[in-house]
Amino acid sequence: MKIKTLLLFLLFSGAYAQNQVEAEKLINEGVALHDKGDYQGAIDKYSKALEVDKDNLLAYSEKAMSLNATGKYDESIKVAKLAIATHSNDDLSNLYVSYANSLDHLKKTDESLKIYDEGIEKFPNYYQLYFNKGICYANMNKRDDAILCFQKSLKINPKHAGSLNAIGTLEMGEHRIPAVLAFSRFLIVEPQTSRSKKNFKSLQSLLMQGVTQTGTKSISININAASLPDSTGTANKKENDFSITDLILSMDAALDFDKKNIKKTDVENFIRKFETICASLDEVKNDNYGFYWATFVPYFLEMKKKKLIEPFAYIVYVDSGTEDVVKWHKKNQDELDKFYAWSKDYNWKK
Repeated sequence: MKIKTLLLFLLFSGAYAQNQVEAEKLINEGVALHDKGDYQGAIDKYSKALEVDKDNLLAYSEKAMSLNATGKYDESIKVAKLAIATHSNDDLSNLYVSYANSLDHLKKTDESLKIYDEGIEKFPNYYQLYFNKGICYANMNKRDDAILCFQKSLKINPKHAGSLNAIGTLEMGEHRIPAVLAFSRFLIVEPQTSRSKKNFKSLQSLLMQGVTQTGTKSISININAASLPDSTGTANKKENDFSITDLILSMDAALDFDKKNIKKTDVENFIRKFETICASLDEVKNDNYGFYWATFVPYFLEMKKKKLIEPFAYIVYVDSGTEDVVKWHKKNQDELDKFYAWSKDYNWKK
């Protein structure tokens, strides 16, 4: 009797293992189709995987994501809810993202935020939950709430290009220096993409904001009064206050039109302006506080200290495609490697 029971157990175990292998093969095929944009093909593969291995969590997770990508939001929610109900002790972080994101697309905003919060409570270290919650807030025009979510995402994953892109985009209208720092960091993380081309232009515009040449020997500098530092000394220090650096950047940007700089390349003038930004940040860092001061500023100050602003600048300008940039990249691979090695090993937690 014991022998028969053992044989049945071995047969069952073997069949179960075989089903898992087959399901994994189908899931991998589905992921490849999803990455190619064939979402329906991917969904079909995940459905087959669930036929051979019922309640396969990865198949549920990928299927919910592909259904979301095709706009089948109700179906995506159904899959996510089923997976959450049957796998309460497993990692469901991606399923919460698909679930809440689908609700957001269905304009069920309050429900969406509730699911994001539920997911964050269970998986507080998953940056995508904060990022997607930020997108939800941004769609509601709740700018400040959205920015806080993107900041939390970056605290967990400082390399997340989406959060850097979102912060740069939301801050550029009101807070120039945080936007400059966010776009600069983005261009390190994600160069030579459609987003990087757009953000490169935004960064160039921000650096020259309010500065125009009005004649052969005259420059106009328009400064937003709201960005000026308090001159009375009576105002309380504001969080993420970059007013002094903002003012100094405007003055330095005007030097692009000086006769000693007019013949320099755009990258060379960028290096000068960015070194000025860093010098200003270094001078006033002890008197300021906030997410950007604690996160972005130390990174760029260490970059300057390590004498890496030049390779950083040529990484930023790689999307320009100008001859001087192309030549520099060809001749300075060692400098690029040195920069990326430093950036990769940078200790964000300090």
